Amino acid sequence: MGMFSFIKEAGQKLFGHKEIENAAAAAAADPAAKPTLDELNASAAKGIQTYIESQNLGVSGLFVMFDGATGSVTVQGDAPTQDASEKVALCCGNVGGVQSVTNMLVVAEAADESEYHDVVSGDTLSKIAKEYYGDASKYPAIFEANKPMLSHPDKIYPGQKLRIPAEA
Repeated sequence: MGMFSFIKEAGQKLFGHKEIENAAAAAAADPAAKPTLDELNASAAKGIQTYIESQNLGVSGLFVMFDGATGSVTVQGDAPTQDASEKVALCCGNVGGVQSVTNMLVVAEAADESEYHDVVSGDTLSKIAKEYYGDASKYPAIFEANKPMLSHPDKIYPGQKLRIPAEA
């Protein structure tokens, strides 16, 4: 599917990314510190994987890698649909400390990829729907495309990346 960029400081706080960044800097200066970095990266990857699994997206064989030095996540496995694959990438990227996601999921039911929108201050789903669809009342399509990561249409935040599905 590809690689996505995200705002590193925005998103769910699943792990102490500053601690991992410090460990990465220490490992760069002293190779003896690398085991600590590896443990922190593995713990962060496990946290991200647990978060993805809690979304019940139907992905099997899920494997997540995290590199704290670059803030990058690589995700592998089998996704039942393009929507599920895109939601997994968003789950990863909308975590604090993640700057990029490489999505290597194999999709069983291929479909056209969605567009994406980076939420800025003042955005609402209605405003975003007006921008992409020309009709603010079509915001439920964006809300549905981003569930279960979104629990309510009014709960979006600056820095979040949202899927914008093709207009039905």
